[in-house]
Amino acid sequence: MGVGEARTLHGYAVVITRPVQQADRLATLIRDAGGDPILFPALAILPPADGSRAAKLLESAATFHLAIFISPTAVEEAYSLLTTAWPATLPTAAIGEATSTALRLHGVQNVIVSDDGSDSEALLARTELTAVSGRRILIVRGEGGREHLAEELRRRNADVVYAECYRRSRPRTDPAELLARWERGALHAVTVMSSETLDNLWHMIGTRGQQLLRRTPLFMPHANIAEYAATLGLTQTAIAPPGDDGMLRGLSAWFALRQQR
Repeated sequence: MGVGEARTLHGYAVVITRPVQQADRLATLIRDAGGDPILFPALAILPPADGSRAAKLLESAATFHLAIFISPTAVEEAYSLLTTAWPATLPTAAIGEATSTALRLHGVQNVIVSDDGSDSEALLARTELTAVSGRRILIVRGEGGREHLAEELRRRNADVVYAECYRRSRPRTDPAELLARWERGALHAVTVMSSETLDNLWHMIGTRGQQLLRRTPLFMPHANIAEYAATLGLTQTAIAPPGDDGMLRGLSAWFALRQQR
């Protein structure tokens, strides 16, 4: 954390909607910046419907020409299913630097990652993904989600297979305590990492919370999420750089500017 970020969140409470097992680092960053992290997971990570199929595909990864991991969650859940070592010679790609970092922490070297941006479109621009005709590509992800990556690779005549290593679900958390704090004016920002998370949050907090959310700064790492937020009538939105550190920078910049007014 830079010196300028040390106290920029002092006095501000920030809602973290990440799955419970992924929230610790952002919570620590916010706390270290003087803020008060409020954990309200709006997405739950569950085992896949067919874990044995995903495990078999992962263990046969060496038969593919390329593997692509969609997210840090995909990395962690895949490694929880693996019973053999990841093939060291298999070209492996990641969407976003956070996913690349997760792979490197598991010993995967020379990860292919987009030069600019942290989405499928950015990764598809890499030269390694342009000439893939006849190549077998394994996409490691959760059940469901965007199809753009696979569709574009198939358009380029690749043979694409999904290893779906987890499921996403909407938690059944009672929002009463969160809403009471919100109504007291003791909640100052909300963070979401995906459109699905925002959609879950929207339904979890009900009409009462939706009115509060419309008056609260909402931080996200991608323009696609902002576009979905706009359909809900949310106009106080800010796109932060990707990753937990990027989210902290976005929050710090917003509140530093607010303090100057």
